[in-house]
Amino acid sequence: MSNPLSRRLRTTLFYALRTAFRLTPMPQGTRDRLRQRFLDTRGHWVPEGPKGQAPTGDLPRRPYVRSDERAIGYVPYEKGELPDPLPATLVAFYLPQFHTIPENDEWWGKGFTEWRNVTRALPQFEGHYQPRLPGDLGFYDLRNVEVMHEQARLAREYGISAFCFYFYWFGGKTLLETPLRNWLNDKTIDLKFCLCWANEKWTRTWDGRGDEILIDQKHSPEDDIAFIEHVAEYMRDPRYLRVDGKPMLLIYRPGLLPDPSATTDRWRRWCRENGIGEIHLSYVQSFEAPDPRDIGCDAGVEFPPNLTNDALLTPLALLNTDYKGSLRDWRSMSSEFMRRPHRRDPIIHRGVNPSWDNEARRPGAGRTLIGSSPRRFRDWIENCIPMSAIPSGDPPLVFVNAWNEWAEGAVIEPDAAHGYAWLHATRTALNHASAKARAAAKRNKPIAVVIHAWYADELKQILDALLACNLDIRLLVTTSVERAPDIRHALGNSAFQFEIVAFDNRGRDVLPFLSVLERLIDMDDVVLKLHTKRSPHRADGARLRTELLSALCDPARARDFAGLLSGPGDVGMVACKAHYHPVQRMIGANQSSLERLSSRLEIPFPSTFPAGSMYWLRSAALQPLLDLGLRTWEFEAEEGQIDGTLAHAIERVVAQVVETSGYTIKLI
Repeated sequence: MSNPLSRRLRTTLFYALRTAFRLTPMPQGTRDRLRQRFLDTRGHWVPEGPKGQAPTGDLPRRPYVRSDERAIGYVPYEKGELPDPLPATLVAFYLPQFHTIPENDEWWGKGFTEWRNVTRALPQFEGHYQPRLPGDLGFYDLRNVEVMHEQARLAREYGISAFCFYFYWFGGKTLLETPLRNWLNDKTIDLKFCLCWANEKWTRTWDGRGDEILIDQKHSPEDDIAFIEHVAEYMRDPRYLRVDGKPMLLIYRPGLLPDPSATTDRWRRWCRENGIGEIHLSYVQSFEAPDPRDIGCDAGVEFPPNLTNDALLTPLALLNTDYKGSLRDWRSMSSEFMRRPHRRDPIIHRGVNPSWDNEARRPGAGRTLIGSSPRRFRDWIENCIPMSAIPSGDPPLVFVNAWNEWAEGAVIEPDAAHGYAWLHATRTALNHASAKARAAAKRNKPIAVVIHAWYADELKQILDALLACNLDIRLLVTTSVERAPDIRHALGNSAFQFEIVAFDNRGRDVLPFLSVLERLIDMDDVVLKLHTKRSPHRADGARLRTELLSALCDPARARDFAGLLSGPGDVGMVACKAHYHPVQRMIGANQSSLERLSSRLEIPFPSTFPAGSMYWLRSAALQPLLDLGLRTWEFEAEEGQIDGTLAHAIERVVAQVVETSGYTIKLI
C-alpha cells in the first residue's frame, strides 16, 4: 500500500506529464497510442476525484425504502404514432452479455451474467439512482429468442430502426455469439441489425485496460481474413443494416489494430471478391477520434460520454464514507456534444446517450454522470437530426449508447423507476423532428390550470375567478383519493372541461403538481397553478388565497399573462409581487433541505420565492425539477408539518430553477 506522500507525488507528476503531453505537437494517431500505453501501464496514477462530505451525527435524513419504486415521470407502455418516413435511422448499441457462457463461469463464478453486476449496486450518495433495475422485460436470458422478439417489437414501435450488436472475436474464437446466431436463424425477427467488433482484450477491469488479461486479441493478416469470412454470413442477411446500399461494419477501437488501414483494405478486397460488394466501414469514437479516412474507414461514430471534457463534481452527502468514484455532469456533457457541428467531410455519424453510471461494475468507485433525463435525451436526438451525413441523402444515422448497457447505466429499454420514459422520449423526438402539424397544434391551445383541491367548499371561488378571465381553459384538478368524490361533486356543474387526478395524501400540493406537470411539459403548455389554500396553523389563509387569485386571475390582464408565457420571449413565471419573499426571511427549518436540493439541481442556493405556491408558469421552466426523477417516498408522510419537508423546500426553490433555466420572472 502506498503512503500519502507517494500518492501526492504521483498526482503532481501526472498533471505535469499531462500538461507536457497536451503541449507537445504530434499526429493524432501517435497521441492516441501513447495515451493508451500510459493507461495500460500507469493507470493507477490517474488522480481520484474530489471527495464528498459524509453525513455527521444523524443518519441520512430519510430511509431508502425500495429501489424499484416508480419515479415522477414514470411512463407506462403505450402505442403511439411514428412519422412516415422516419426523419432519422436510430441505431442502438446492444450488449449480448445476458446469458451464461463457460468462460464467464470460470472467470467470474458459476451462473454469471451482467445481471449479477446490476443487482449488487448500491447508492453511494444522496440522489444516486442505484440499483437500476429492469422493468417489463425483467431479468431476461438472451438464450430465449422470445426475449429478442419482444425487444425488436418495442424498438420498432418506439422508433429504433436497428440494433448494433457488440461482436466478440478473439483470433478465431467467438464469445457471447448465441443471441446473434438465434437472431440470424430466426427470420421472423423484424428489425435491422449490424455488428460492431469489440476488439479489446478482456480484462478484470471491464474496460480493456491493464494487464490482468482474461482473453487477448491475436491480430494478424490471417486473422483479418478469418474475421471477415465469419461475419460475412451476417452481412448477407436481408435485415443487415446498409448505408447507401452498403453493409455497415463498425470497429470499436481501431487504434488497437497493428495497421488499421491494412486491415480495412483486406476486408474490402475480400468482400468485393466474395459477393458482398462495397462495405461501409465506420469506427467508434470511444477512445480516439482520428479522421476516418486516415485509418481506412468511411465514417466515425460519436460515442458519448467518451471523449468529453466533463469536469469532476463533488457529491454533497455521501452514504458510503469510503466512496472513491467520480461524479460528473451529464447535462454539460450532452450540451458539449450538441454544440458540435454536423460533419459531412469527413462523415461523422452522430451519437446520443441516455445516461451513464458504471457503479455496478465498480462498486464504490464508479464513474457516474448525474442530471440525465428523458426530456433532455429527446432534445439531444432532435439536435442530431437536422442534417444528413449520408452522401445519398438518406435519413441520417444516429447511434444510441445504448439499448441495454445495464451495468453502465446506459439503457433505453424499460426500467423499474421510469418505465418506458426513454423510449417515449425517442418516439417524441422523431415526431418533433418531422415537424408534422406542430405549428397547428400550438395555435389556439387551451390554458392548463392545475388546481390542488383539498377543501371542496373553496373551489367555487377559484372557478368563478377563472370564469371571469374569459380564457379557453382546461382544468386538471389534483386531490387525495379519499376526497376525490367530494371534489367531483363540487365540479359537477363547472363550465370547464376537467380531469380529476387522485393521489395519496403526500407532498401537499407540490408532489401532485410535479406529477401532472410531467405530462404537460411535453405539450409545451402554459400553466396556471392554484390551490384551495387554507392553512390550519394560520388565520389568514382565506385572505392569502383571495389576494393571489385577484392578482393572477385579473380579468383585464390574464390573457396578457398567458401571451407572455406562450410567446417567443424569455418570461418563465408570472408571480404576485406582494407575496414574493426573500428565502432567508422565511427559511424556517428548511436550510438543510434546500442545501441538498440545490446541490442535486446544480443551482445556486435560492434567494427569493413565490409564497403561497400559486403562479403562472411556462412549463419548460421547471424542467430541471422534473429531471431529478424524484420518488414518492422522498416526500415525507403527512403529519401536519408546518415546515421542513421536501415540499416546503421545492416551494422555495422554484424561482431559482426558473432563472437557472434561462427564464425571467415577471412580478405583478
